[in-house]
Amino acid sequence: MRMTVWAGMSALACASAPLIAQIAPSPSSGRDIIVQGQRARPSNWREAETQHVIVLSDGPEREVTQIAHNLERLYFLMSVLLNRTDRTDDTTKLRVTLIGDAAEFQAMDLRNLRWQQGPFNEAFDIRRYYDPRPDGAVLATTRIDQRIVLQRGVSVASALQGLQLPGSGGQPGGAGGQIGQSGLFGLQSSADLIRPINEESVPLTAEGMIYAGFAQHYLTTFFPAAYPRWYLDGFGQLFSTLVVRGDTTMEYGRAPAGTTAVLHRFGNFALADVFSEAYLTRPANKTRWTPVHAWMLTHFLFFSPTRSGQFREYLKAVARGTPSVEAAAVFGDQDVLAKELRRYFFAKKPFERMTYPAGQAGPPIVHRLSLGEAAFVKGRLELGSRVDVTTGPAVKQRDVWLRRLRTDAAKFPADEGAQILLAEAECRSGNGVECHAAADRALVVAPSSSNALMWSGVAMTQQAKTLPGSERAAMLRKARGTIARANRADTEASAPLLAYYHSFADEGEPVPPIAIDGLTKALSAVPNATTTRVTLGTQLSLVGRVSLARSTLMPVARGGYESPERATAIALLATLPRPEPTAGKH
Repeated sequence: MRMTVWAGMSALACASAPLIAQIAPSPSSGRDIIVQGQRARPSNWREAETQHVIVLSDGPEREVTQIAHNLERLYFLMSVLLNRTDRTDDTTKLRVTLIGDAAEFQAMDLRNLRWQQGPFNEAFDIRRYYDPRPDGAVLATTRIDQRIVLQRGVSVASALQGLQLPGSGGQPGGAGGQIGQSGLFGLQSSADLIRPINEESVPLTAEGMIYAGFAQHYLTTFFPAAYPRWYLDGFGQLFSTLVVRGDTTMEYGRAPAGTTAVLHRFGNFALADVFSEAYLTRPANKTRWTPVHAWMLTHFLFFSPTRSGQFREYLKAVARGTPSVEAAAVFGDQDVLAKELRRYFFAKKPFERMTYPAGQAGPPIVHRLSLGEAAFVKGRLELGSRVDVTTGPAVKQRDVWLRRLRTDAAKFPADEGAQILLAEAECRSGNGVECHAAADRALVVAPSSSNALMWSGVAMTQQAKTLPGSERAAMLRKARGTIARANRADTEASAPLLAYYHSFADEGEPVPPIAIDGLTKALSAVPNATTTRVTLGTQLSLVGRVSLARSTLMPVARGGYESPERATAIALLATLPRPEPTAGKH
């Protein structure tokens, strides 16, 4: 297996993540996964858990088991490629949720606030949701394979014009015999039975979308840095075609299905527009940029023996804050680079195969969710798209969603998860009294629940705002004591650490060192959580740790994804002293 490119990438990743290098991870908890018996009727939903990932799906057990097992294998593959096999991993497990077909997934209206793709041509309406939440990242997509329609065909109805069909009442085109149009441009179900004649389409597998999303999650979790968006897209695509053969072999880097058809259909894309990031402003109906283009450029730069070193230098420069267009000067004449890329298109492209010990990536433990647990799988995902709003029509949508959640949670008063989800939604919507009530109901079911204790404490901090001096101070002491109990109940959870920090910072009180240490540990658990990263960067700047504050804020301020926290990170970076010209070089 050829490791030269990846060895260099490992060095780049370590160099561009100074925060993680300076914050030692906490000792591993060593806890085993415990599968609890169901006390309620089982649902169609299953949860498959491995050492590093949790997958939920209402599909067949075989499917969810295979995907979870392959994600664990992909974790091992990327750890080998990026030289992390000997590192302790105390990060929070990624939760992957597979939701029905594309229509069911779209109906959830999950809004990507902290992750974006492309923008790609409108044909590539790839539906995936990712949110690096402070208490652990979540990824969701449909579990049904799709197809990308590159060219509309002639519909069957048009091809059969003039032919009398059964039930048409003898009239061509009569209501009883019409065949509907199915040749829509863009994303279609691969299970569609009626296909237009001469339609040109390429497959888009659900597994490929999951693998691509996991690869991006891995990169931004263990090597957080300011990466250009095109590279993040291309990096995910490199692993979207993962192939597992038996129990000992994996392949990655193969061309996505339909690569030739896509590139012939959409043609070349100007490298100048990529490196200047001008393509980011193109509307979907006017751009020829596709995931295949992102794959092609990334694959070429990774595997080229003459360009891979330049590529590493380019990524290092971008990570330091150099604009992409200036960093791209390392490639020299871009016309020459473009000619090499065009030749690469017609050449046989390499991929890599790795053999590994069969027991290296263990199979998942699978159990069925109860009806109560299953009822709130979607609500847990929707939470991030509903409560992170403060103005406009989205507030009304949040309130409608919250009322529905209250109704649903009332049907499961003895379900701990339902009440904790409601408590979080209430607290994050500013409803301290309602949050406290929901947390108390969860504590009746599970008196030592870390999450229930934590949200009870958060509710108290919100309620304290309305109290006079001494009563307010007493309530805050009680709140912090409750949050501390939550931390003792689960010392690896990041949410109580964040809640304890905010019980001081949000009240305008001096933050004790122990709370800052907790904030640091929370970021170590979820390194790509933008809210935690900006909070810690702010705190570091206040205590004069300028270099560490800068490296903490850079992935949010200059990274490939927009987020609600980006403007704050940019503004804070602008207040920090500029580093010396040689700073950040390794």
